[in-house]
Amino acid sequence: MSVRHGVLFDIDGTLVDTSYLHTVSWWQAFRQAGMDVSMARIHRAIGMGGDHLVHEVTDGAADDRTEQLTLGHDALYSAHWPALRLLPGARELVLHCHQAGLVTVLASSANSAELDVLTRVLNLDDVIDAATGSADADSSKPDPDIVQVALDKAGLQPENAVFVGDAVWDVQACAKAGLRCVGLESGGTSAAELLEAGAVQTYRDPADLLARFAGSPLDFS
Repeated sequence: MSVRHGVLFDIDGTLVDTSYLHTVSWWQAFRQAGMDVSMARIHRAIGMGGDHLVHEVTDGAADDRTEQLTLGHDALYSAHWPALRLLPGARELVLHCHQAGLVTVLASSANSAELDVLTRVLNLDDVIDAATGSADADSSKPDPDIVQVALDKAGLQPENAVFVGDAVWDVQACAKAGLRCVGLESGGTSAAELLEAGAVQTYRDPADLLARFAGSPLDFS
């Protein structure tokens, strides 16, 4: 039996330009709850699940308000849905991976409503082999649950796949799952930080990765 190779894509900040919209939405949610948390600190935690993010940016002081804050963020973020746009080269990169014979997986921890919006923006349902959402995992990034679920859904082994993400939390989750991670700077995290976290290679955005696909970690030929 031939070995199946695949690529797992984070969506927020990796394929769709949402990182700063999430930052503003969390900032507003904290303000509505009477808490002043800087956008810079919030942005550095984007990519974590909401429970981890609230704990991280408040040093645990708002753990008992996580549900309230998450609901606030979700409501505020949904107002931005009509304006969501793909990052340069996002659709073309996923399509190229599919055409190269790779199993293509969307490994997101977004809730179901948000995931529906993101996948409509991506508009590649016919080339996506598997997808995950927040309901698929007990614990969010940087825990490895969603990565492992994505591998299992796609029938992939970690050594035969690569994850593409934009946050250090993606890299950390992949390391725990034994999976290599390619980092994109399109979510606002620098190449230096992604490499320090353990990314095997970094690129500016999906278009840059597509342009240098040959010889990249995604090139299993």
